Amino acid sequence: MIDGKYAVALIGYGGMGHWHTQLLKDFDKIFLYSIFDTDAEKTAEAEQNGYKTYQSFEEVLSDDKVDVLLLAVPNDWHKPYAVQAMKAGKNVISEKPVTLSSTDLQEMIDAANENGKLFTVHQNRRWDEDFLTMKKIYDEGMLGDVFSIESRVHGSRGIPGDWRGRKAQGGGMMLDWGVHILDQMLQMVKEKITKVYAHMHHVTNYEVDDGFRMIVTFESGKQALLEVGTSNFINMPRWYMQGENGTALMEDFGSDATIVNITDWNNADAVPVRTAAGLTKTMAPRTDDTIKKSVLPHVHADVRDFYQNVADVLDGKAESIIRHDELMRVMKLMEAAFLSDETKQVVDFE
Repeated sequence: MIDGKYAVALIGYGGMGHWHTQLLKDFDKIFLYSIFDTDAEKTAEAEQNGYKTYQSFEEVLSDDKVDVLLLAVPNDWHKPYAVQAMKAGKNVISEKPVTLSSTDLQEMIDAANENGKLFTVHQNRRWDEDFLTMKKIYDEGMLGDVFSIESRVHGSRGIPGDWRGRKAQGGGMMLDWGVHILDQMLQMVKEKITKVYAHMHHVTNYEVDDGFRMIVTFESGKQALLEVGTSNFINMPRWYMQGENGTALMEDFGSDATIVNITDWNNADAVPVRTAAGLTKTMAPRTDDTIKKSVLPHVHADVRDFYQNVADVLDGKAESIIRHDELMRVMKLMEAAFLSDETKQVVDFE
């Protein structure tokens, strides 16, 4: 500690590393103290920005002032860095995905338990306001009993051209974005999962997935459709939720939620819809007197609460927001998705 504050050493000064430098400011009990990167230019940039730097990872571990290592490096480096750090007496925050397999994750958890160190993961999308708004709709029963949830993240720029396109380094959209939307879904729906089906896309990259479509079936029978795409030139809605008494839709990350609730199931009057080939009353829209439309503004959140929780855990004042069993469940769910894609079969789960 330095002046009563927990000192964080950032490992990796790339895109996410820079993001952390912007967020880790103005806390009473935790601050960014130093940076290590193997790239000489990034090291020079860190020095220019006033941070202490190191010439090796071992030098970081030998710095007695460092309390926490924050790993913002390619995914395949998370486990070796984390295990080595915890054995050296350091607490660890890892970027997501925590690692590449449930076996690796168990080694990391064991290292934390054996050495009595905090080991947590920056699952920052738990603070996404679009997710928290839809979770509010689900938790408060605004649609009645929910039977279907669709969560999509669409882009049109293909997979990033750096290490994210290489399998050995943990590339691919399942590990990049899937880890987020699966984690969000499991935070929302607190049920056992019975079945998993997934199909990986390889539109622009044959080594790793550049998108996927996945269906998760829960014990109650409700289903979640989870989809990530990087070749979508027309996006589908970010969220679409159906319940016995209504439907909720959110177009994108920044939209409010639109909710339509049924007010009169018994009123079956409908003006038929004419298509080129015939009429339909079944698919005709409901009349305004049988439904109620409303808009739910975004639930506000502060992602900096993650860092405050780290400080509180180290002070012995709180439990970690990101639990090890939650990390393991998401990791095993991603493994089930890869297995389903490989075998082209539905996979049993839990």
